[in-house]
Amino acid sequence: MNKIGYINNKNILFLQGPIGSFFKHLDLHFRTKGAKTFRITLNSADWFFSNKDNTIPFRGKQEEWLAFITKFLKKHKIDKIFLAGDCRFYQSQAIKASMRLNIDTFVFEEGYIRPNYVTMEKYGVNNFSKISRDPNFYLSLDDSFLEVEEPLSVQKSYPKMEFSAIVYYIILYIFKFLYPHYQHYRESNAINEFFWGLRNIVRKNWFKIVEFNKIKPLQTTLSKKYYFIPIQTYNDFQLLEHSSYNSIEEFITEVLDSFKNHAPKDTYIVLKHHPVDRGRKSYTKFIKRLAKKLNILNRVIIIHDLHLPTCLKNAKATITINSTVGISSLYHNIPTLTLGEAIYNIKGITAKDTKLDDFWTQYSKPNSILFKKFKHYLIKTTQLNGSFYGRFPIEFEKEEMYN
Repeated sequence: MNKIGYINNKNILFLQGPIGSFFKHLDLHFRTKGAKTFRITLNSADWFFSNKDNTIPFRGKQEEWLAFITKFLKKHKIDKIFLAGDCRFYQSQAIKASMRLNIDTFVFEEGYIRPNYVTMEKYGVNNFSKISRDPNFYLSLDDSFLEVEEPLSVQKSYPKMEFSAIVYYIILYIFKFLYPHYQHYRESNAINEFFWGLRNIVRKNWFKIVEFNKIKPLQTTLSKKYYFIPIQTYNDFQLLEHSSYNSIEEFITEVLDSFKNHAPKDTYIVLKHHPVDRGRKSYTKFIKRLAKKLNILNRVIIIHDLHLPTCLKNAKATITINSTVGISSLYHNIPTLTLGEAIYNIKGITAKDTKLDDFWTQYSKPNSILFKKFKHYLIKTTQLNGSFYGRFPIEFEKEEMYN
């Protein structure tokens, strides 16, 4: 189990968490366990989603943050820090300070394994994770790692997630004057967020209509004749920090160009948009224009909201930068190539060290024993059975979490 250790009479600091009330509830829960908690708010929305009675505002400039957080950690004798998103400026600086002071830092992220988990790791997630990338480490694990207890089903509330985001950005925008130097890790315009949210709803319902019959060919005439490409969010830190790509367009261009020149001529390529970007970004025109230029438009299929497991099960292979969709692909025993740094990019599991141009014809299925042991080790050491926008993780109710 991913343990956090003793918290009774410990001083715990919360920084920015997932948008919404998750950290507010976790704060209260830790108090019932005897912890003394603090919350540093970086903007008004952080304050709104806090418990208010233990907040300390930081209203300084970014260049003042490292000195501020270092002094705070020392003054309050902080034992543990909890935050979300280890690539964001304020969080990355806090992790740097905590490591210098030998303070335990726990990072939250959406689940590596979905839909019933969230991720919590010590010191970092994704490519900053300390988890082993050595296949022999997992192969040497005993057979108990071939089985894992079935998780409780988590009913993640997408309306709650969307509502939390809208409220967060409205408050951030209206009360920006209270934290004049705060710089958000992504664009934080309340008007844009409202527009994107509205467009998201419209597009979601529109795709239900126009894509109604698109899943059938993938299950029948095109089954095992296409390569699956999950498109990641345009401002994802997985793209910006853990890959060599500067944009999604750059990734798409490289993949389509390689597909034209090296994939078998009787195969197709399916590119699926990320649902989080539904209201923000569409690559349809870009892909069609590029495919027409490469003279492969009749072999390129663009989708938005088709059932992901069905898309994966019927694919020849999957190519991704470092999306967690890659783990889902491996779960369905589909050959998978990552073009960025991914926590699961392990020789024998993925096509690690295989060049993109070669992968179209030179791929093999993942080692099922190796993948099972890796996946179950990942679940036991980094995943919590719960949701940021649904049922609270059950592990926080277990005493062994605090031993």
